[in-house]
Amino acid sequence: MIPKIILGKGPKAVRRTIGYLFGPGRANEHIDPHLVASWNGFAPDPGRSPHRDRREVEDQLATQLDQPVKMLGDKAPRYIVWHCPVRAAPEDPILTDDQWAEIARRIVAAAGIAPEGDEDACRWVAVRHADDHIHIVATLVRQDGRRPKRDHDQRAVQREARKIEVDYGLRRLKPGDGTAAKRPTSKEHFKAKRLGQDATSREILRLRVRRAVAAAASEAEFFAFLTATGVDVRPKTEPSGDVTGYSVALPGDVNKQGEPVWFAGSTLAGDLSLPKIRARLADTSPEPFVIPPGDPWHRATAATERIPHHLAHSGEHAAQGQLVALGATLDLLPLTAPTMARAELERAAAVFERATRSRVAADLDSAHVLRRSVQAIWRAPAPGGDGSGLAMLIDAALTAVAFARHWHRTRQHAQQEAAAEQALIHLRNAYAQITGPVLAGLAQRSPGPQAKRRFAHHLQEAVPEQAERILNDPAFDALATVLAEAETAGHNATTLLDQALGQRPLDDARSPAGALTWRIRRLGERHAPSPRAQAANARSAAQRPGTRAHTAVGVPPQQRPPARRR
Repeated sequence: MIPKIILGKGPKAVRRTIGYLFGPGRANEHIDPHLVASWNGFAPDPGRSPHRDRREVEDQLATQLDQPVKMLGDKAPRYIVWHCPVRAAPEDPILTDDQWAEIARRIVAAAGIAPEGDEDACRWVAVRHADDHIHIVATLVRQDGRRPKRDHDQRAVQREARKIEVDYGLRRLKPGDGTAAKRPTSKEHFKAKRLGQDATSREILRLRVRRAVAAAASEAEFFAFLTATGVDVRPKTEPSGDVTGYSVALPGDVNKQGEPVWFAGSTLAGDLSLPKIRARLADTSPEPFVIPPGDPWHRATAATERIPHHLAHSGEHAAQGQLVALGATLDLLPLTAPTMARAELERAAAVFERATRSRVAADLDSAHVLRRSVQAIWRAPAPGGDGSGLAMLIDAALTAVAFARHWHRTRQHAQQEAAAEQALIHLRNAYAQITGPVLAGLAQRSPGPQAKRRFAHHLQEAVPEQAERILNDPAFDALATVLAEAETAGHNATTLLDQALGQRPLDDARSPAGALTWRIRRLGERHAPSPRAQAANARSAAQRPGTRAHTAVGVPPQQRPPARRR
């Protein structure tokens, strides 16, 4: 059950709200509007007065609701209307008018609008539009002329909604912590539909601002990227010339006066205010952006692979900083992905956004390697090559998001945990779409049976508990290919397998051979050791007592390293 509080102001706010609630709606969505409850139990009902003109009854109801406000004259508060739509989930049972009436009474009591037993409380009505929702409207002056005590009414109403869900057997939503981004209003949804947009302007702008933050190395670049993505930007400049904020608008999104509809960054999301963005950029702004040496896909993957360690062993502030960096990575990945996987990656980034914000302050210093590496990928002319780089990074991101889910769960961050769970679903779908063609291409270059038997034998020796899963995995041929290619480049394939197996367990991997393929690809593409170094390592290993160098089938005796049993 979702309650949402909206405040109204102006001398005609009450009449305007009542007219809307009993009218047809902006898209004829209002079905049989009628009162289910009121402050006194017998307020006039424009929806149930067939022998009277509806507008006349609306005037009467608005006048009665407005009476305490009018009595104050010029001393009336600026905001005089308290409007709270309350909507049930589509799968919830249909409630009766009496049940909705009781829910309305509990909501206004929890909000401080009309505490139970308080005869001088605010005047209010509850209007039912359809099976699944009601609108509660109150005026914000009590009948004794005082203001209602409604401090933190949004939180109080949400807490009461969670209790109502239990009492009425409704779908139980996750409790929030006040860090969620503001949801689009129903008016914004209707407008997006009229404009033919898949999402509201607020949602489109939030995505573009997040991507600009993830891509930018400085504040100037941030604003430049916004402009480049088709966003109108209006800096907030003080008389001193200092820029203290910004607003953004979509071209073509105008109000009734034909003026652009501006959204301040802080209204898109709490972490998109200019001070918060400057804090995010602080680790890169003192020096020019320099692409780190080496393959940025490998560097980004390595940094992402370290996120689980940070979440498990670092302090909360550093862990939260890692989550912010992971969210920025997911924001930019769709721009580097093939068309077939872009939609799933965009959905993953959109839902994981909620998992990047909590009450824990983020320490961003430890995540600058991931941030810079992903920026380098985004700036690369031909990112990803054959897709293996993107597959490697998503494979690491899947583990990182799973650890993020656990991190939030242990801290009872219910909404963030649910967001990470949803992101996992979309990431897995994208992973399957991306890796399928890449693994198939690798499998076509699979080595001969003798090489496969060598690799299989070592797997059975090194990880007997996982060997059957790996060998029966459809991706085993691709794994054999990257092992053979690593040997050709001068690596010891057995050593690489041991290193890849030692990175993290494969118990939770849906495709263990696929996971090993990306690890071997990343390890194998590093500079291969020289023949002298290989020989020295092999002699050192052979001289150690208790080694099992003979298990490295197919490798010359002087180069066989000890096998690792896990």
